[in-house]
Amino acid sequence: KMAGSPTPWTGSAYLFLQSTCKTIALPSLYESSQKKPCVFKALKLALADSTGSVNGVDMLKVHCSHPQLIVQLRFCKQENCLRFLRSYREGALQKSLQSHLQLSLATTMVPLETELKAGSEHLDKMLEDEDHCLECIYREKPDRLPDEEITELEECLKSLTLHQSTNNNVAGKDCSSLKSPSLPYPPQGSSLPPQVTFIFQGQQFDNRTITPDDHQKFAKSVSKKWKQVGRSLQKSCRALRDPAIDNLALEYDREGLYEQAYQMLLRFIHSEGKKATIARLIAALEENGLVSLAEELLGLHSNEDCS
Repeated sequence: KMAGSPTPWTGSAYLFLQSTCKTIALPSLYESSQKKPCVFKALKLALADSTGSVNGVDMLKVHCSHPQLIVQLRFCKQENCLRFLRSYREGALQKSLQSHLQLSLATTMVPLETELKAGSEHLDKMLEDEDHCLECIYREKPDRLPDEEITELEECLKSLTLHQSTNNNVAGKDCSSLKSPSLPYPPQGSSLPPQVTFIFQGQQFDNRTITPDDHQKFAKSVSKKWKQVGRSLQKSCRALRDPAIDNLALEYDREGLYEQAYQMLLRFIHSEGKKATIARLIAALEENGLVSLAEELLGLHSNEDCS
């Protein structure tokens, strides 16, 4: 920092999370080596939703205190802290957490109770007084750097995002458990939905599930129209309904259009499972004038012998 520059705004708070479902214990899931990356990913994405930025708030440590999961948070900008408080107060953070946990764990909805503290102050009782909440959080200076475990999980998540794009295995044995529960491409051919075939340009095609190859081609070619395709898909996919698409745009803004498109379709696949069929994607592409991309996904461009 330059001499005379103002001290950056920093503060700390603790987010307490507890599942109200007797069969789901968040601390037990986090203590499981297989499920820990899934829970961490859900926390990371929900916190990004709450501030509008992947770097809006840092997790310093996650404590398992049965039946609660306690997350120590660090805010480095007052405006990010304010966005988080508003998201928390309006219930948006809670809904986002529930949704991301459901997707990451591939389970039913995870009902949550939440509590927010800064030192000895229970912020839930004063959420309407934003200035007081900010003051309480600012008083509690972060007393640690992120735990090594948090750093490793962050690196695994980054590695997963990079490797998804090329359909490679996640690097490192510690990251292996991230891949399986987080990327459930439905098995092809084993259990097709009721609509077994569909018609495109007068030809009949098998209504197979979306493949990793489809996924990559879509992300590579859809460009700026990924949002429009997402809004077409959201008509029959709750996971893409507002504000999910705008949140994805913010969250992956730095990574660019490919990653934004990739993550949008990934959410569709996560949410819909075996119902994430090529027919639904082709219909959304047609609706937005992306006929050439639809043809590419159906192999109409790749085989020169096709008449």
